[in-house]
Amino acid sequence: MQDYLILPSLLSADFARLGEEATSVLDAGADILHLDVMDNHYVPNLTFGPLICEALRHYGIKKPIDVHLMTKPVDRLIVDFANAGATHITFHPEASDHVDRSLALIRKHGCKAGLAINPATSLDCLDYVWDKLDLILIMSVNPGFGGQTFIPSALKKIAEVKKRIQLQDHPIRLAVDGGVKTENIGEIAQAGADMFVAGSAIFNHPDYKEVIANMRKELMGVKVK
Repeated sequence: MQDYLILPSLLSADFARLGEEATSVLDAGADILHLDVMDNHYVPNLTFGPLICEALRHYGIKKPIDVHLMTKPVDRLIVDFANAGATHITFHPEASDHVDRSLALIRKHGCKAGLAINPATSLDCLDYVWDKLDLILIMSVNPGFGGQTFIPSALKKIAEVKKRIQLQDHPIRLAVDGGVKTENIGEIAQAGADMFVAGSAIFNHPDYKEVIANMRKELMGVKVK
C-alpha cells in the first residue's frame, strides 16, 4: 500500500487543552501534527505563533510537526518556526518576494520545504524550484478558515501535480488540505495525494481513533493513477 500520512490540523482542536489534544490524536494513530499559521493579513484569521510549536515540543510531542504558513512575509517566521521545532514548513508563493530563496532558507534550517497552492493559483510557480521542494500542498479550500467544503476541481490539480512529481529525480510528497474527510479521502488518494490534512473531520468526531481508522480503511487498496 502507498505510504499514506494523516495530519490532524490543530486549528480544530480544543485550544485550552492543546497539549492533551495533540497527544490524544497521535496516540489515536495520526502521523504528523499540522499547524495552520494565520496572520490576519495574508488570510483573515489569526492563529498560532512559534511559541505554540515550541510549547508542544516542551510538552513532550516527538512526532513531526508540519507548519503551514498562511502569512506574509514568510522568511522571519521560517527561521522562528524552525528554531521552535518544526519539521516541515510550507508557504504560499504569493507571500514571498523570492520563492527560491525562501525554500532554500527552510532547508538551511533543517526542515522539509514545501509550497502551498491555492485553488486559483497556477502551477507555473513550481517550474523553477523543483530541486528545492520536498512537499507540495494543494489547497482544496480557500485558506483562512477551518470547516470549509472540499472544492471538487482540486482533484484535477492533484492529478496534474502528481504527474509532474513523477518526472522529478527525488521524492516529493503531495498533500491536500481543506474539506478532507472519511467520505472523500479515498477519491483524493486516487487522484495522487499521499498526505491528508484533516481538521474538523477528526476533532469534531467523539472518537479520534475510530475516525482515523476509518480513513485508513478508505485508503486501503487505492490504486494511484
